[in-house]
Amino acid sequence: MNKEFIDKWISQLKKGSLSFVVLGILAYDQEYYGYDLIQEVKKKTAIDIAEGTLYPLLIRLKNEGLVESNWVPQETGIPRKYYKITKEGQSTFLEMRTYWTSLNQHLTTLTHAL
Repeated sequence: MNKEFIDKWISQLKKGSLSFVVLGILAYDQEYYGYDLIQEVKKKTAIDIAEGTLYPLLIRLKNEGLVESNWVPQETGIPRKYYKITKEGQSTFLEMRTYWTSLNQHLTTLTHAL
């Protein structure tokens, strides 16, 4: 087994899935503050995500019109930026989910055939 190859492959698989995961969480749940979104990703997927990964992704998703954000004042401390999915983000996620489901079925068939 080539451990280095496997580690790189796993890293790329996680990176490639992260947009889908974040949109999925936002599609089925409420709006999230960045830190809470990181915790939710970890809880629901076991993907360990850092702030340095999440926030650039959220900026890209926002630039694509898939999420929007708003500042919410806090009783103590500074306001927090919360993110929620847009209608375009919802439809994009549903299309991604359709593809993901099909791909998963094909990969499951392949792995069972081996």
